[in-house]
Amino acid sequence: MNRFLLPLAVACTLALPAHAQDKHDDHAPKFGGVVIETKAGDLELVAKAELIQIHVSDHGKPLKLTGGTGKVTVFNGKDQTEAPLTLVGDRLEAKGSFRIAAGAKVLAEVALNGRPAVSARFTLK
Repeated sequence: MNRFLLPLAVACTLALPAHAQDKHDDHAPKFGGVVIETKAGDLELVAKAELIQIHVSDHGKPLKLTGGTGKVTVFNGKDQTEAPLTLVGDRLEAKGSFRIAAGAKVLAEVALNGRPAVSARFTLK
């Protein structure tokens, strides 16, 4: 019995890297931001000092947005900044003055294409 388990274990171990490179679940950042998977799709947050953008995709493919609203809240130490999100082309944007630093947390509450709102928590790198 043991002589059958060893080859089976080796075969399973060798099959894992091929499965791990499956392209159907592409959650890599496309715009240099941080990606979080939600029920509404993959949200990629790109944060700058005066602009926060949220790009939406579905398994690596851009999601067509016909409507979108929400807000972002940036937490950096004791500072907290909130701004509304508006639909601009194929992404959501918030304009303001944000303290962006590594380790800062961003909470995004987003409603897309008439669907219920979802929340996503990002940690900036």
